[in-house]
Amino acid sequence: MFLSRRLLSTAAAAAARGPPPIRVALTESVGRGIFATRPVSAGELLHSAQPLVSHPSPSLLHEVCYSCLRRKSGGEGRHASGEGCYFCSDACREHAKGFHDVEKNVDWSFFDDHCSSRGLKYPYMAKRLACMVISGAANADCLNILQPARLHQGTLIEMEEEFELLESTFRKAGFQDEVTTFLTKEWYINVLARIRINAFRIELVASSYEDLLSSAAASVSCDASVGNAVYMLPSFYNHDCDPNTHIVWLENADAKLKALRDIEEGEEMRICYIDTSMDVNARQKILADGFGFECHCLRCLSGD
Repeated sequence: MFLSRRLLSTAAAAAARGPPPIRVALTESVGRGIFATRPVSAGELLHSAQPLVSHPSPSLLHEVCYSCLRRKSGGEGRHASGEGCYFCSDACREHAKGFHDVEKNVDWSFFDDHCSSRGLKYPYMAKRLACMVISGAANADCLNILQPARLHQGTLIEMEEEFELLESTFRKAGFQDEVTTFLTKEWYINVLARIRINAFRIELVASSYEDLLSSAAASVSCDASVGNAVYMLPSFYNHDCDPNTHIVWLENADAKLKALRDIEEGEEMRICYIDTSMDVNARQKILADGFGFECHCLRCLSGD
């Protein structure tokens, strides 16, 4: 009875909050954007989002959950899969069962060596998405709604090489053509073009002092991110070097969007894609090279 009352209370609280105070609409110059449907207070949680596809950093397969990207804390028992990766719980193992069962039947050594030797991270996400499609956990066109990156000829050649390696890896594993019909060069390039510009680099907030020290040490010695993920709604947020909204990850890859300051009804909500502490020239170069646009936000126009 107590549990039933608590569940009803939780449901009532969620209903009282109502839907997220946001809407997707076209901007005047940069395509789609996210706008406030009512006044929003600083610090307010706007909404949460689960990833469409994610993948841990290859160097952290024994320290980061292969499913939710939660970092293993000190003293936590290992839920090893026996396949060179780590799951933080039986629930995560079960959630990953479809694509992981596909992965376990494939020899990824050549594909992984190729990505590792070139410092590539996004092909791992394309590989996982392919396994998700084969297992029935995702549709082959699930990323099509997202904006693609502009690809240079050199990048296209590299992607073609990656695709041939991925396709041959599945073929050598004995997968029938019927289940890999979607896996074409066009599909792979389409997926990578969207992952490249929409993937978020995930750095989880430390949950203890020991984790904070560990994270600080990791950030000095190597890439501190636990992995990368692509989302639906968070991908519609446009950039601003003086954002009014930010995205955070507290324990796992579930993204939380929060207001940095008071936001008026109808105002566009924007996040910053890069480190806001950099000077204007550094910001402009990274945004141009990495995201393919020149920033015209008020901060950049003022030369700050």
